[in-house]
Amino acid sequence: MTSLFRVLRTAAMVGVSVVLAACGGDAPDGSSEAATGVRLAGAGATFPDPLYQEWIRRYRDQAPDVRIRYQPVGSGEGVARFLAETVDFGGSDRAMTDAEMAQVVRGARLIPATAGMVVLAYNLPEIDGELRLPRDVYVDIFLGTIWRWDDPRIQAANPDLELPSKMIQTVVRRDGSGTTYAFTNHLSAVSDAWRYGPGTGQSVQWPGGAMTGSGNEGVAQKIKISPGSIGYVEYYFARRLEMPIAMLENRAGRFVRPDAATGQAALASAAAAELPDNLRLFVPDPSGSDDYPIVSLSWLLLYGEYPDTEVGESLKAAVNWALDQGQEIAEEMGYIPLPEAIAAAAVEAVASIR
Repeated sequence: MTSLFRVLRTAAMVGVSVVLAACGGDAPDGSSEAATGVRLAGAGATFPDPLYQEWIRRYRDQAPDVRIRYQPVGSGEGVARFLAETVDFGGSDRAMTDAEMAQVVRGARLIPATAGMVVLAYNLPEIDGELRLPRDVYVDIFLGTIWRWDDPRIQAANPDLELPSKMIQTVVRRDGSGTTYAFTNHLSAVSDAWRYGPGTGQSVQWPGGAMTGSGNEGVAQKIKISPGSIGYVEYYFARRLEMPIAMLENRAGRFVRPDAATGQAALASAAAAELPDNLRLFVPDPSGSDDYPIVSLSWLLLYGEYPDTEVGESLKAAVNWALDQGQEIAEEMGYIPLPEAIAAAAVEAVASIR
């Protein structure tokens, strides 16, 4: 733990008492609302929600004076509520655009809170072994030009697997999603056909007859009940549901499993090359030999100033705790802990809030 983090943690614990309470949770005395203290409201991305709720649970006992609720409504809705100033903070897996940030009179701070990997989970009970998918192959699966599991290009990458003669059914997000943004941003980086076709966005026009699900949880559940399917979900959800996950070919030509080491390697190399002042760092196609190819930060959206000092200081204290002790919890749960360079920059951004 860096000395900077120790100082911030001490200031957070001594200077202001904060507890995060889950949406709809009870106060320590069993009542539905805290009788006194500061209440903070947030909403946004579904991907970090399990982690945020675990932070909530572990931090709750430390200071019962402030209640913070976070609603997992999706990145698009989180940004919309932040812009409308109906929340005290937002959450997004795609950050905010320059145009969106310019609309915030009080200023906006993009605070990386955690990171994750977008994985391709599949349902093929017939095969025994890990499925490998080359870059051009998984692009063409979602373009709809590869539509059978025993396609020669898939078989060539998996000579030891007996692939079934079965139709491929893709599963995608129905709602506007930062996970979709991260996935399509990667596909655009590796394929001209994707870049000039469906393109990059929180939602796109998916080729073929893709099935849809709401949120990472909805997509993961749809894959689990649909033999022959494949879909993109955040690693946490796939791991928690014990779903088979494909090894993906990275830019260096290696097939890589998603885990904390390969995800953090991708983030660290990107941060070393360029960390923008607004901390809006995207990693569409990392180049390192050990890098997992689809990695994305998830941001908290904070205002540059809070007229209510107690609200602002309470929120800053909670976020500093998350950037320090919360990172170990993130790794325990299958998220990627922030590399030190990114975490330190995030702490500085929080300190700049008035």
